[in-house]
Amino acid sequence: MFKTLRIAFLLFVLAAVASATWRAKTNSVAWKYTLIVNVYPINADGSKTSEAYVRSLQVDEFKPIEKFMRDEAARHELAANASIEMRLGPVLTSVPPAPPVAGSVLDVIIWSLQLRWWSFRNAQTHGPGSQVKLFVLYFDPGKNAQLDHSTALQKGLLGRVNVFAASQMKSQNNVIIAHEFLHTLGAADKYDLLSNQPIFPQGYANPEQLPLFPQQLAEIMGGRVPLTQTSSDIPLSLDHVVIGDQTAREINWIN
Repeated sequence: MFKTLRIAFLLFVLAAVASATWRAKTNSVAWKYTLIVNVYPINADGSKTSEAYVRSLQVDEFKPIEKFMRDEAARHELAANASIEMRLGPVLTSVPPAPPVAGSVLDVIIWSLQLRWWSFRNAQTHGPGSQVKLFVLYFDPGKNAQLDHSTALQKGLLGRVNVFAASQMKSQNNVIIAHEFLHTLGAADKYDLLSNQPIFPQGYANPEQLPLFPQQLAEIMGGRVPLTQTSSDIPLSLDHVVIGDQTAREINWIN
């Protein structure tokens, strides 16, 4: 009898979590209200440079992401309420679990559950409605020449973002943060995972341009500005990035 009740309780909890996740995921792309995006800075490498940087952060550093989303919504002829509000949460002293490297499907599922549990324990949101949580991990560029790929989950509206702790990098950091934020809304990558080159046509800002190269802008989920068929540049800021039609469709901007 006890075993039956325990199983029934676990099934109830699982159903409740699944229902809450579905509602949050659906509401996040309904675009009826301003979507809250919470940024939680983390000193990821334990360096003095990263610590000083995260402690000096102001919410204004992330406001260009708001403008980018607002401008792109207008370009796609959406109503003004298709907007986001960036909020700066407290500096966290714990680092979220890293995704598995070349892990199995089961490994990824276990990691996603670990990340959601870690988020629940370390980063509570305030206010009603669906809210995105982005855990932004800062690294000293003097000690880290290259960073691991960032990642995000649509289920749970969570992102784990790796960026550099340097003021001269904040514009490029915002491109990465915006990219991962859009992952939480269901946008898919549009670049080749082996070459990092944008995939034609969905990863190009202007796939109908003639001649095709060089492109002037990057598609946000393509990640780079294609210069030739095999070379591309990282955009310097969100001023050099757009949301293409396929990405707009994935986040419910286009039916």
